Amino acid sequence: MNEMFCEEYTQYFPSAIEISDFRWTYFANCLLNIFLTHTAIMLNIMTIYAIRKTSMLSKTMRTLLLSLAVSDVGVGLFVQPFYSSLQVNWVQQQSNPSCDTFTAFMIINITFSVASFLSVVAVGVDRFLAIHFHLRYRELVTQKRVVAVVLSNWLLSAFVSLIILWAPFSAQNLILSAGGIICFLVTAMIYINTYSVARRHKVQMRSLQVQQRERIDEMADFACQIKSAVSLFYVYLVFLLCFVPFYVSVASIKIHGSSIILKRFYLLSVTLVFLNSSLNPIIYCWKIRHIRRTIMDSLKSMSWNRN
Repeated sequence: MNEMFCEEYTQYFPSAIEISDFRWTYFANCLLNIFLTHTAIMLNIMTIYAIRKTSMLSKTMRTLLLSLAVSDVGVGLFVQPFYSSLQVNWVQQQSNPSCDTFTAFMIINITFSVASFLSVVAVGVDRFLAIHFHLRYRELVTQKRVVAVVLSNWLLSAFVSLIILWAPFSAQNLILSAGGIICFLVTAMIYINTYSVARRHKVQMRSLQVQQRERIDEMADFACQIKSAVSLFYVYLVFLLCFVPFYVSVASIKIHGSSIILKRFYLLSVTLVFLNSSLNPIIYCWKIRHIRRTIMDSLKSMSWNRN
């Protein structure tokens, strides 16, 4: 089954006689991935530290963001170095890696990519529930349920990655394509709906002048939920921009067949997917004030200790 899987996936990568035409593509890709490997690891480790130290975030939100940050660290620690080594091997050996090596790369890549994908979906669902079921949110979204969702996401990611070992290639394509499309559509509807509701409520709250103390506290809490929903909407937008070219490249090769241009597009689109792991912590720092403040305080304390 592994050999069949490798034969099917070679259509996305240069053949032995085409590798010389991809020398500069590999060189640029390697340099970019080496840089992104360091940024993904360092920025996400800082983000994990900040999320754990930020008491202003709810436990459930911290758990979901930590899951996303851990998957991004995994991309930087395991997936990108593996991808770079494959490209170096292609250039030096002028041949494709062994099937076992390529299969191991795909398992690791799919595991962390799917985990990141599902974490973005989970964050979107959480913000949707916070906005639409504000008064019942803490009753519906408990820490135990969130932990169960996070564990389920990682188990599902591992299962999806392992289907390449036993499922026919057509079944793999169906599962990955159908699952990806469904998640994209559901997440798009959730984030767009949440964002529109959040913006509408934000405008309404600016025009309201409430005198009762309880009402003020309730509106302040709801305002925080809305602000976090709007902030995390940017995570989804960047995720979309990084992942859509990959799906477009795969679909193009499937429809039009392999060509040097489409294979270059595919290789660069894979790197763009990895870029998402470096951009997520930047968005946290930019849009979530409590995380930004924790990171800035940590950096200041480090500079003071050095001096």
